[in-house]
Amino acid sequence: MKFFLIFAVFFSFIQTAFAHTEHYKKIRYLKYDLYLNDNLIGSHTFNFKKVNEFLYVNSTGHFKVSKMGIKLMDYHTESEEIYKSGRLIEYKSKTLQNDKRKYVNLKYDRNKNVFLIDGSSFKGEANKDAIIGSWWNHDIISKNKHISAISGRILPQKVNFLGKKSIKINKKSYSSLKFHFISDDNKPINKKKINLHVWYDKKTMVWIKSSYEKLGKWEYRLKDLVYF
Repeated sequence: MKFFLIFAVFFSFIQTAFAHTEHYKKIRYLKYDLYLNDNLIGSHTFNFKKVNEFLYVNSTGHFKVSKMGIKLMDYHTESEEIYKSGRLIEYKSKTLQNDKRKYVNLKYDRNKNVFLIDGSSFKGEANKDAIIGSWWNHDIISKNKHISAISGRILPQKVNFLGKKSIKINKKSYSSLKFHFISDDNKPINKKKINLHVWYDKKTMVWIKSSYEKLGKWEYRLKDLVYF
């Protein structure tokens, strides 16, 4: 269960009310490899499709961890985000965590000016300025809370800017901006549900890496970036 809590954070963070969608309109897809202690265990892909004023972002993610031939984890998730003129109007996801199912169905209510959430962990309303937790959307760095992309739960967060960093991924060098995300609560750092580092390319603000350490070192690393 501890492993799944870790990955609920990873995939949960892996979707804003006002997204900076103009930055992504020329991107066809983003693909990330997922590593545990430098061993490749899965991947996550985001596909972008622009139709008039609508932007559709469809994602699929999967990882599997085995030890001595015994399956410890088998995780599948898929989601769809729909934006209209830069505003998130609908989000839905389905996740299978071994035999446990989680989901989110979210819609923007124009009359109430709020998000209506039907999730496996939360059902109710969220402020229109809330954001679905998604690393591809760099607007998440400006928010003090996010809606779990896996279960719909609302999670307060703090974001600290750690400066400009030079990193290398798959033999390619990046000038990046590094951020530290932590839960906004009174728990000690080792007890926080959110405690991870995220790197964005300085020039394009494309998400290039995430790192989380607990019961091992987990990393997302950008593998492919394809433009139209």
